[in-house]
Amino acid sequence: MADKTFEAADDTPIDRPMGKTLGTIWTTRLNRRGFLKSSTSTLAVTTASLALPLSLAACSEQIPSFEFEEIEHGVDGNHHVAPDHEADILIRWGDPVMPDAPAFDPENQSAAAQEKQFGYNNDFIGFIPLPFGSELKDSALLCVNHEFTNDDLMHEVFDGVANPLAAYTAEIAAISMAAHGGSVIEIARDAAGKWRVVTESPFNRRITASTTQMEISGPAAGHERMQTGRDPSGRAVIGTMNNCAGGITPWGTYLMAEENIHGYFMGSLDNHPEHTNYTRMGIPGTFYPWGAFDTRFDINKEPNEANRFGWVVEVDPFDPTAKPIKRTALGRFKHEGCETAQCPLGRVVVYSGDDQRFEYLYRFVTDNVISPDNREANFNLLDSGVLSVAIFNEDGTGEWAPLIFGNGPLTPENGFESQADVLIETRRAADLIGATPLDRPEDVQPNVKSGKVYVALTNNSKRAENQTDAVNPRGPNLWGQIVELSPEASNHAAANFTWDMLAVCGDPADATVKANWNDATSENGWFACPDNLAVDPAGRLWAATDQGKNWEKASGTADGIWAIDTQGELRGRGKMFFRVPVGAEMCGPRFSDDGETLFVAVQHPASDGTENFPGFERNSTYSAPATRWPDFKAGMPPRPSVVAINRKSGGPVG
Repeated sequence: MADKTFEAADDTPIDRPMGKTLGTIWTTRLNRRGFLKSSTSTLAVTTASLALPLSLAACSEQIPSFEFEEIEHGVDGNHHVAPDHEADILIRWGDPVMPDAPAFDPENQSAAAQEKQFGYNNDFIGFIPLPFGSELKDSALLCVNHEFTNDDLMHEVFDGVANPLAAYTAEIAAISMAAHGGSVIEIARDAAGKWRVVTESPFNRRITASTTQMEISGPAAGHERMQTGRDPSGRAVIGTMNNCAGGITPWGTYLMAEENIHGYFMGSLDNHPEHTNYTRMGIPGTFYPWGAFDTRFDINKEPNEANRFGWVVEVDPFDPTAKPIKRTALGRFKHEGCETAQCPLGRVVVYSGDDQRFEYLYRFVTDNVISPDNREANFNLLDSGVLSVAIFNEDGTGEWAPLIFGNGPLTPENGFESQADVLIETRRAADLIGATPLDRPEDVQPNVKSGKVYVALTNNSKRAENQTDAVNPRGPNLWGQIVELSPEASNHAAANFTWDMLAVCGDPADATVKANWNDATSENGWFACPDNLAVDPAGRLWAATDQGKNWEKASGTADGIWAIDTQGELRGRGKMFFRVPVGAEMCGPRFSDDGETLFVAVQHPASDGTENFPGFERNSTYSAPATRWPDFKAGMPPRPSVVAINRKSGGPVG
């Protein structure tokens, strides 16, 4: 997650008691194929064959190395991809999602139009194949998060304004809310084999922060701290926002992680009933002045509204009429992602990092098991289970500590009266339980081929030298690292794990950085600030980076995608595959199930660190951005976009 347009302090650590130190980040992604059979006319989907539990045999599977020719470090106004590959723009901010969406007109935006168009700052991408004849390769659903808006690059009114918050209007706030959330779109291969959006698809849907009705389920549903003037039941909420990474469940639902929700609320904590809770979450953050136009986002007018955000939202992409559901059993914090893995006997695990410096890594294990023959029987699977937080030990071992009411310090003496309180204040519960503070825990990716779990540790400039340890060997840490977890007995539900370092990021040629890569890594193969991770169908690991506005200090190159070997003599070797245009962040890498397409999300082009872009050296504005990617047309602002990457000669990407 990059710096927000109007954010004062994105990743400032929240004051609270510190346990053991660790620098980790993660998110998990599980590739699966062939588990859906559907009828597009009835929007009915049944589970045909769910992925089998990971076996010890699978863990010994050899993973091939990378053989593509890598590209060079650099920064300019366009994107770049490895030779023998081509990158096509699939969908851009403002492109139609609904069949009656108006044409994109940046000079005359409206909330009504934006609710039918592709939202801003695409992040997570989920891929769900649709049956086409007997093949699962010609059509699919893409589920895409829209994390936040760079309003100063969307509207000319902010050009030259010293205080952007003061220039906000009710209409701009409404457009911003409509550009948040997510999009579900059907895509299909055309006669030339290129993916195209099916604008007339009955599956297409926009989910927004302003109009989408949602349910609240699980242990916190209906609790008095979830009740508001508009919703006395505490079981209904409007919208979702700051959806960063996410996940796709084995039963074909779309998980949207709510991350930096603190920035959407304004007001004062003086004498506030949720003072301790909101302080621990950084509320109010006031990235956006929505509260001036919608009282839901003013914590003094709706004291409990902020408790209704910071959850994981489950969406059925095959039924656009179904209300999304906030699953409170998975805890409330700044979720970076929510990838799933399966356990022996059929239980499901959801991994999630809390994306802030010195925060924690979490795991949720369902009480019940997947029903392989009845998709609907799995719809409430995420409402009952055990949420745990990770404790990392110096000797390379680790354990999952359950966050259960009555367990250890999680008692009325410490302000917890029920499991609902534990989940609403997950961060404080984890503090008391002794979790290991991490360096912005972001994407976590399980690998079904090897049985490992990869955790992206983005960075932590606030870590002091006296806070370092085995897994956080540097302080300050501007470059991040990738940690490899091995669940005990290849069981993601096991109480214990071991961990090892895959790569300590940064420039290996600079001894002061203390980076650690495989010696085969070239001068272009190293990177800084790993964020999102992906595993392709062959079991190979890929990493997307997010250096934010500090890209010039972290690496001197734009963000992008790198391939990383995880086995054998080349373990820990990086290779540069894709590079974004200046000011952009690389997000959402996701492979098609045949491995022949890599979908990536290019977020906020022309935004971050353009003052360090040689020849430009100033902040971008709507009228004068550092790049007009991807259209490169006069008067057309830069547009966040999803890109589809294929190999020119055919076959798997990379």
